[in-house]
Amino acid sequence: MDVRASAAMPRPAVARWLPRATLSGLILATLFFAASLTPSLVPRGTLVQGVLSGISLAAGYGLGVAVGMLWRALQLPAPRGRWRRRTWMALGVLCLLGAGWSLSLASEWQNGLRALMGMPPVENLRPLGILVLSVAVFLVLLWLARGLVLMSRFLSGRLARILPGPQAAVLGIAATALIVWNVANGLIVRGAMTVLDQSYAGYDALFEESSPRPGDPLKSGGPGSLLDWEGLGRAGREMIAAGPDRAAIEAATGGAALEPLRVYVGLNSAPDPQARADLALAELIRIGGFDRATLVIATPTGTGWIDPESQRALEFVLRGDVATVSVQYSYLASWIALLADPDYGVETARAVFSSVYGHWRSLPPGKRPRLYLHGLSLGALNSDLSHDLFQVVGAPYDGALWAGPPFDSPTWREVTRTRNAGSPAWLPVYRDGSAIRFTGQVDNLGRAEAPWGSFRIIYLQYASDAVVFYDPHALWRRPSWMEQPRGPDVSPDFPWLPIVTFLQLTVDMMTAVAPPIGHGHTYRFDHYVDAWAALTDAPGWTADGLERLKRDMTGP
Repeated sequence: MDVRASAAMPRPAVARWLPRATLSGLILATLFFAASLTPSLVPRGTLVQGVLSGISLAAGYGLGVAVGMLWRALQLPAPRGRWRRRTWMALGVLCLLGAGWSLSLASEWQNGLRALMGMPPVENLRPLGILVLSVAVFLVLLWLARGLVLMSRFLSGRLARILPGPQAAVLGIAATALIVWNVANGLIVRGAMTVLDQSYAGYDALFEESSPRPGDPLKSGGPGSLLDWEGLGRAGREMIAAGPDRAAIEAATGGAALEPLRVYVGLNSAPDPQARADLALAELIRIGGFDRATLVIATPTGTGWIDPESQRALEFVLRGDVATVSVQYSYLASWIALLADPDYGVETARAVFSSVYGHWRSLPPGKRPRLYLHGLSLGALNSDLSHDLFQVVGAPYDGALWAGPPFDSPTWREVTRTRNAGSPAWLPVYRDGSAIRFTGQVDNLGRAEAPWGSFRIIYLQYASDAVVFYDPHALWRRPSWMEQPRGPDVSPDFPWLPIVTFLQLTVDMMTAVAPPIGHGHTYRFDHYVDAWAALTDAPGWTADGLERLKRDMTGP
């Protein structure tokens, strides 16, 4: 099956750095390259597409080489003599035509997905840039792989002086793998995490003019607060300084409102998670948070960010009669923390829930505010993990709104797996809908068989959100959300191919916030309004009033 061109002739010096093409490597590399150009969940620019296609090209070539080695080891028939040359030429031409055909369609595929998301089309010169970047990335990965092979051979040769050949070869490969693992994990990964942590920490320390220090004693960091304004971090200062205030709520709703209460404890506000949780509770008590009709424990994303679209929607729907408490647990972007350590932030989330819930439960039942949990992205995962059934069974909180829940969120994963037959994985229907419901760009929360019960969980998710629908098993099997019918902003041209789809989804998760608001991992105000209204029953609102609010805040 494998054919090496001009094997008997010496290769020029430059050619020694280029791959010796094999038929199996050429075929699979071309297939992987072509498949990588098809659309996935997130539209890709030239740089991202070029890197993805280069990695796919290398993956296909490496797999093809492995297949060729197996073919030869099994001594299966292969073309010889002039048939070898003819086969090589024919398949080479077909592969070039296939690669050119897929490149010619790359812009069309991406523009189809961009149209679903209301994005402008990409430029026509894009394929050339993709090709150049892909080849460059492929060659870099190839040379790295060859370096590892040379290292393995060198170590095997040294070991062969004292051990039999097969044993030396196996130990040489094992030693190379061990060295690479230690270098990659101990030097590259930890070094990168340290640099990223320092970078995000520096960003978190920034003071922005749009987030001035409050003069209201009922705001975190203001006069009399238990929290220093500096210690809140950039994300915390942004949350506390952002609107709406009482006047804005009254203007939008046409009725009386209260000033919303917000508590935010930054990573630098106290030395450890429990101390920060205790500080959050003390500040919440100081400003009268437990005297409001509703209390929300909002777990932030990895950077400490609270989505202002959600916060605004919550406070408009409840006319300001709500207190929100949040505690930061990291500086890192959610997708980085999710890949590096999925349990990042759980300790803080559990400490905060335990402290706030413990005080809430100590109040007389008639004096307790309604208690809800909320989180976006990694915040949704950590909010889900912040407690267990036995902790709350005696006095359950009222419900939760989890937006963009990561793919490994335990409750989301189990509910999606056991959804009612016939409901799509991107918008599941779970049992009779009395406890758990899903929604997206279109409000589906009123379509359940049964009315809401006393405890409610709402998942807000878009079918194009790669943080939600990233699937490690896509490496070898088709994800269930790719079945028909697909979500409204998922391209019908998105195929599944082993390995390549996994690579596409990995890149999609890293760029999940690239699509415009209302798609991907960026959630809209009006969709949050639907979710908060369904969760809390939107006291004092009519359906027409909520529609007017959404139009006034987001436009037609």
